Formats: sequence, structure tokens, C-alpha cells
Amino acid sequence: MRGAARILHDILDDLSQANASTTGERRGSDDTLGHEPEAKARLGDLIDRLDERAFGLMLLLLALPCSIPFIYILPQIVALPMLALAGQMAAGRHHPWLPAALHEREFSPAAFQKVVVRSEKYLGWIERFARPRLKAVTGNLGARIVGALLLIPAASILVPLPSTNTVPGIGVAVVSLGLIERDGLLVILGLVIGFVWVGLLLFLGFEASHIIKDWISSRL
Repeated sequence: MRGAARILHDILDDLSQANASTTGERRGSDDTLGHEPEAKARLGDLIDRLDERAFGLMLLLLALPCSIPFIYILPQIVALPMLALAGQMAAGRHHPWLPAALHEREFSPAAFQKVVVRSEKYLGWIERFARPRLKAVTGNLGARIVGALLLIPAASILVPLPSTNTVPGIGVAVVSLGLIERDGLLVILGLVIGFVWVGLLLFLGFEASHIIKDWISSRL
């Protein structure tokens, strides 16, 4: 079985080549402006190239930009299709479907390639320990429960605070690798990472609200 990073590389290369002709057509008009248009692909094009492990691969590709610190805006953008995918898993779908707006959303294959390259050594390290186990977790019923639970860490990525996307992004990425490799232990580990972080955010938010409330009361 090929590693997840290798599969993503191949898919992104395919998308870049498929859109090269379109980019070439745009280049003719943009040359007069002194710059070259960047090749774009649609999320729908990506899904069309995925195999039976589509949910795992799609979630992994979307989670990678969230897992790297100091990447802004992009995590909040990819969190929306991530939520859509998790919801479909919870509903029992066997292949991803995206609403028209998300299906047509464009992204840069080259930018995602850079993210995959930066993450590849970590993915390879995790994949060395991955193997099929606790298969009930990745089975039909288990996948539905996992999808429902994934909604929580995926939603936390939408919080517009610095570095709040990194830990839940790592959690979703680990879950995704577990789904791809049929490793229920990895799936559970990823969910634990995501939920611990969400719990910490809620605790800190609760404590901060009390501190602010006490400070306001002392000023009255």
C-alpha cells in the first residue's frame, strides 16, 4: 500500500497537469501585465481522483494546512469542507459529496504540494507504526461515530485565534491516517488529541470569562 503522502503527491501532480492547459490559455492575456497566472484546481476535481479511502485522504489533505503553525486564513477556509465531510461520514455516506459552492471552490495545487512536503516526514513516521487493528472503529458503524465526533475538533479550527488550529488539525490528520490505514488505534488517538485541546480551550475561556467578570465587578 502506498503511503498517504505519496498518494496526495500523485493526485496534486495530476491536478496541476490537468489544469496546465487552462493556465496556458490565461497566460496569453496576462503576459501583457508582466505576471504569470497560477494554476488552480477545484475541490470537486480532487474528490474525483480519490479511491475508496476518499474520506480519509480528503480529510488528511484539508487537515495538513491546519497542522502547521503560523499558517493563517487557510485553516479557516478548509475547515468548512472538513465539517461537510465529517457530517457525511456521520450520515453514513460511503463517498464524499460537496455542495456546489464547495465543489467549485478553487485552490492552488502547488501551495498544497508545499504543505504535503513539509508534513511528509511526520506522516512517514506515523505510517511506520500504522497497521490494520481495532477494525470495528473504522467499520461502517464506527466510521459514522467517528464522523460525528470529528465535527467538534473541526469546528474548533474555525476559532480565529493564533495557533488555535494547530492541535485540532493534528488530531484530525491522525484520525485521517487511521481511516486510510484502517487503524482504529490511530483514529482513537487522533480523537483524544482533538478533544483534549477543545476541552482546554473551553476551560481557558471559562476561566477568562470569570476573571473579566470579577475585574468588572471590582470596578463598579
